[in-house]
Amino acid sequence: MPNIDKLIVQGRGLAAALLRRAAAVELDWAQRRLGRFEATDSAGRKLTVALPSGQALRGGDVLVGDDGSLVVVVAAAQPVLVARPRATQGRPDDLLRAAYRLGTHRAAVALHADRLELEPDARLRALLEQMHLVVSEETVPFEPVDDGDGAAAADEHRHTHGHGHGRGHRHDHAHACGHDHTHDHTHDHTHDHAHDHTHGSHDPRRPR
Repeated sequence: MPNIDKLIVQGRGLAAALLRRAAAVELDWAQRRLGRFEATDSAGRKLTVALPSGQALRGGDVLVGDDGSLVVVVAAAQPVLVARPRATQGRPDDLLRAAYRLGTHRAAVALHADRLELEPDARLRALLEQMHLVVSEETVPFEPVDDGDGAAAADEHRHTHGHGHGRGHRHDHAHACGHDHTHDHTHDHTHDHAHDHTHGSHDPRRPR
């Protein structure tokens, strides 16, 4: 029973021949985000994994046993919710808006160009459907972004969109300034009129 406390991220630096000969272990996301668990690899060996806290495994990572053996991590297919934009009436930013909302709920989300994937959750499914996305259930390997990354990516888009809105707000502010200018102009006009009237009253040389 190999004890495993080392990880080579994506097998970097290892020869392809070594990886081909290595055993594999299929793990769903619930197992891969744990630092400590037991599993059985493709060679039938029981593995005791104890990685540093907070180290989530990804498909393609390589575990190193205390006996020097290598085990390639495979993302197991698992049930997920898949959210896609509507074929009609959908908007280009629907998925990013949804990713942002899911991020605020600290949901693990896999981001793809045409869909979002997340672990089954009735409350989040209802949220996505309220956002007019089409939600289905599928069984696929699940590789969510790191915690917070989905929200951060969507938040950056939101920030950019918000900045454009900010420019529109400044445009509105310019209109407001125009209103203030009109007010000032009225005030100046009143002031000039009062001044001329007073000046005319004390200067008999001014033509009438």
